[in-house]
Amino acid sequence: MQFTSEGIFKHLQAVQEARGKKNTDRAEQIRILEALVEVAVTSYQRIRVLLALISSRFDYNSSVSNYMPIELWLSAQREVDLLVSIVASDTNYSIQELTDDYDELVERSPATEKGVVRIRGSIISFIDRLDDEFTRSLQNIDPHGTEYVDRLKDEKVLYCTICRAQAFYEKTSQSDPLARVIMRRLEHIYSKPDAVVQALEAAADMSEVKPSMTLAQLSTTSALVHSLCVYLYKSGNSLLRTRAMLSHIYHHALHNDFYTARDMLLMSHLQESIHSADVATQILYNRTVVQLGLCAFRSGLIKEAQATLQEIFTTQRVKELLAQGVHQQRFQVMTPEQEKAEKQRQLPFHMHINTELLEAAFLVSSMLVEIPLLASIESEEQKRKVISKPFRRLLDFADRQVFTGPPESTRDHIMQASKALQDGEWGKCRDLIQSIKIWSLMPEAPAVKEMLAKRIQEQGLRTYLFTYAPHYSTLSLSLLSRTFSLPLRTVTSIISKMIWNEELPASLDQSAGVVVFQRIELSRAQQLAQIISEKVATMVDQNEKALDIKIGGNSGWGSRNDGAKNEKRGEQMQERRGRGERSRGTRGGEGLVSLKDLETKCQVIRANVRGNN
Repeated sequence: MQFTSEGIFKHLQAVQEARGKKNTDRAEQIRILEALVEVAVTSYQRIRVLLALISSRFDYNSSVSNYMPIELWLSAQREVDLLVSIVASDTNYSIQELTDDYDELVERSPATEKGVVRIRGSIISFIDRLDDEFTRSLQNIDPHGTEYVDRLKDEKVLYCTICRAQAFYEKTSQSDPLARVIMRRLEHIYSKPDAVVQALEAAADMSEVKPSMTLAQLSTTSALVHSLCVYLYKSGNSLLRTRAMLSHIYHHALHNDFYTARDMLLMSHLQESIHSADVATQILYNRTVVQLGLCAFRSGLIKEAQATLQEIFTTQRVKELLAQGVHQQRFQVMTPEQEKAEKQRQLPFHMHINTELLEAAFLVSSMLVEIPLLASIESEEQKRKVISKPFRRLLDFADRQVFTGPPESTRDHIMQASKALQDGEWGKCRDLIQSIKIWSLMPEAPAVKEMLAKRIQEQGLRTYLFTYAPHYSTLSLSLLSRTFSLPLRTVTSIISKMIWNEELPASLDQSAGVVVFQRIELSRAQQLAQIISEKVATMVDQNEKALDIKIGGNSGWGSRNDGAKNEKRGEQMQERRGRGERSRGTRGGEGLVSLKDLETKCQVIRANVRGNN
């Protein structure tokens, strides 16, 4: 076939009419359109042919393979760049999604249209499709082979295309597509280290068309991410605003700015509405919360790290919630459609957060919080009140083991370290925790190990005091300082906090340099008296609740009913208590003992216990 510039529109119409039909040869269509691009003379002809060619490339082989062939993708990327450069250089032509009807077989120019020539099409949809196809290819390529790394190198040219599109939309003042393309740019840099972002930005700076927000202008990656997010905050799209906020928080957490990230998350109130968001946004929220927990751990904020990571580890579906694997439940078979949808949600391997590192951070944080707490609790009933169920479950399993060999996995190291900390062997605990190899994946591994050693020393001191305080009358501060290799000021500070929080019944004699324990030894009778006193108090509460229900229905004392009714019920309650009423026939008095007598006995028992002490 011979192609000329005069017959371009006829060939173009024939290709478009054949598009989507059953027996259409898509490869032949692409070859025809490539030939038409070469013979196109005017800007209008080139734009029309490029719009059809890029669409045909995206349609090629869509039902057979899981992702677009890389050669086709690279061709489409180059053609999108060419399309953007044509429209950016010649302002007489504009590509818009909504236009007036026009004759597609006639050449159009600014002279015939008496102004700007508007052509039906969408550059931002091509950018979105390029990015989606790039992600889909990474999802389907084996991440442990060289092909994955080679494919990942193409992110540089994709990022340059996104930056060119941003510069074009800034020039033409199109706010809606500009917000979408800025969000695409932000998604490529918010979770990456500074060195990778600098490499991407350096490639974008080499292009002729540059967007307004670049790393060269703003000097730091944090400033770049901040400027992109601020633009999206001001845009009217609530979904883009939410995703920009989560990306901004993630970036702060990645750079160990815990307090800024935490305050932004709390002020955004996203945790109240995230359940109604789409799945991709929920995944981003989970990733952000997890990164915030890791940030707290790296910063030495152990309690905050434990509390932040607790929620996601309690579900026992960490990989699924982070879109890093499918959680296959027992006796549950997924349909092919569900399996396909789940696979499409998975993040590419290079964006994964290491779950073993995450579990190590969570379990070590739980150890440093739970072990001193377990040592401070005396009754078995209180020990059942768990802070971290996953950690307590592993600890109970480790306690039931008859024989414990050398630690092999990360969990083994942490469980044996927990038992050593319980026994007061903080040195052994520190060595076990520091020998975990997964810490090497953290960029600041030596600082993290040093921080953990310090926290283990401090929590070892607290555990020792909780465990052995009943056996001492006084204890030397200098001895504690030498035993736990802590400065005297640190030991004094820890003990002072424990006394102030009423965790330790003791006083600090700094002149003598000792802790004086105020031990209260209860006799067997006094212990039983305390138990009876607690049970009597519980019985009084139950009687009050039962009487209140019988007098006024199901509304309790804390109900929001009329105040006069509550006052009247209170008077009736006081009157019945005063008489010590035992009648079974009156309303509200069935089966009740004298509450006044019970309260009096309870007070006498408590007073006797205090007097004997």
